[in-house]
Amino acid sequence: MLAIKLQRIGKKKQGSFRVVVSEKRSKMSSSIEDLGFFNPYSDKLSISKEKVSYWMKEGAQPTDSVFNLLITAGIIEGKKKAVHAKSKKQAEEVKAQPAQQPAEQIAETPAEEKPAPASDESSAGKEEKVQS
Repeated sequence: MLAIKLQRIGKKKQGSFRVVVSEKRSKMSSSIEDLGFFNPYSDKLSISKEKVSYWMKEGAQPTDSVFNLLITAGIIEGKKKAVHAKSKKQAEEVKAQPAQQPAEQIAETPAEEKPAPASDESSAGKEEKVQS
């Protein structure tokens, strides 16, 4: 199966990408055709619309990142895909946490509603000694 995907090029820590057509499961070095480039540091994007439409008609499927780039470039229309979705474990943890009261509501509660501490006989005796 053919895929339109990104091939990393450039220096260490300054990577830029080629948009290429290659086999879905192949390594990065083997590509069939170069369709354009993308530089994330300067936000430069150049993709051949004719080549992309030809390869998509031939059955090549873009990866999620390339799909979002094609939407940004205006080559295809649609809604962008979430590339870095949260894992199921993280999503469950967020749902399991109870909702907390906003700080404004806590500050507005009057002090009268708070229950008074229970008085023991020993504490009452200490108060009497202090008063006399």
